[in-house]
Amino acid sequence: MRIRVRRTGGFAGIERSAEVVVSDPEWESLAATVLAEGDGEVKGVPDGFSYEITVDDRTVRCRDPRLTDAQRTLVTRVLKEGA
Repeated sequence: MRIRVRRTGGFAGIERSAEVVVSDPEWESLAATVLAEGDGEVKGVPDGFSYEITVDDRTVRCRDPRLTDAQRTLVTRVLKEGA
């Protein structure tokens, strides 16, 4: 399973992205939860981050501060592991 996270926005407007390829059941379960939750509330806050999470060929979009727990966990892991 290939998971890609793209983060844009923020005060400085710096884009950051990372990608991981995983076959671990914990990662796969987390990714499935994120996909099942679908796109979150699209309205963000000024200078907040926007995220594009792609799992294989499916993409969901979400924004701070309205990330679900699963979205936040996956974003954090991918940006850390894929850096």
